[in-house]
Amino acid sequence: MASKKIRVIAFGLGPIGSGIARVVAAREGFTIVGAVDIDPAKAGKDVGSVIGFDHPMGVPVSGDAAHVLKKKADVVIHSTGSVLTQVEPQLAAIIRARHNIVSTCEELSQPWTHGPVAKRIDALAKKFGVTVLGTGINPGFMMDTLPILLTGVCQQVSCVRVRRVVDASKRRLPLQKKIGTGLTVDEFKAKAAKKEIRHVGLTESVALVARTLNWKLDKIEETIEPVVASTSVKTEYFEVAPGFVTGVRQFGYGIQNGRRVIELDLKMCVDAGESVDEVWLEGKPEIHSVIHGVHGDLSTAAVAANSIRRVVAAPPGLATMADIPIISVA
Repeated sequence: MASKKIRVIAFGLGPIGSGIARVVAAREGFTIVGAVDIDPAKAGKDVGSVIGFDHPMGVPVSGDAAHVLKKKADVVIHSTGSVLTQVEPQLAAIIRARHNIVSTCEELSQPWTHGPVAKRIDALAKKFGVTVLGTGINPGFMMDTLPILLTGVCQQVSCVRVRRVVDASKRRLPLQKKIGTGLTVDEFKAKAAKKEIRHVGLTESVALVARTLNWKLDKIEETIEPVVASTSVKTEYFEVAPGFVTGVRQFGYGIQNGRRVIELDLKMCVDAGESVDEVWLEGKPEIHSVIHGVHGDLSTAAVAANSIRRVVAAPPGLATMADIPIISVA
């Protein structure tokens, strides 16, 4: 007998939410039963056309989240924002509707760094018997779950270092804008000071690695600086002249006894060249892993979709990628 299909509601159909929905809709073991988006231009349209399919799926997109959440579903794929306090009302409404959640909210990837809001979500999820997971490619996998997994072949680890270089030239417009593409250096610094430009999630990744390895950190630090063009750079959305910003370089540090025991180095820009992910583990034995070919948007959709079965089967409450079984494409 064929196993029962997992019923999915798509909550947020921007570039990432639509990407996750495409992966889910293409898999035999899943069915999309509802779709929510606040964009009036999408309201009433078939979700198939909204996410880029050439055929209808028989599910209209609605701006009425409360109505859609009344549908019978096993999980909601949530992709609307990066800041946990801002999406908390959405998460609470989904939880009260008794749906599990896989969210791409970056701060939800290690929610315990956000104190009271995490406790509220965890308590609510346990009350209504559902599981809530924040994940994605980064945070969620490349700079936290992957190095954690690699420590499994070590007897001892004293330092974790990760370097991620992302070619943003082929990525979506919101991401290119988020990293400051086309700004002057002064404009970048002003926006970065207001946290209007930054990759969200480095602090969460540092905290997740430390929590999983049972390392007590004295503090977590982040730094940010612009990447500046030395030659002209052109993307689908921007033309960047020399001296203008092409992206961001951020560092996240986990400090213990005055030493950086966790170092995360993220370079994301439209002139980065080939994307690469590297992990170094200082310990016994020492490990150096190099991965080519990870695509931020495609892989974010993959990680979220591949986490669904694990989340549906997990015990109620807040979970991180370190709390659920290893995910896979099947």
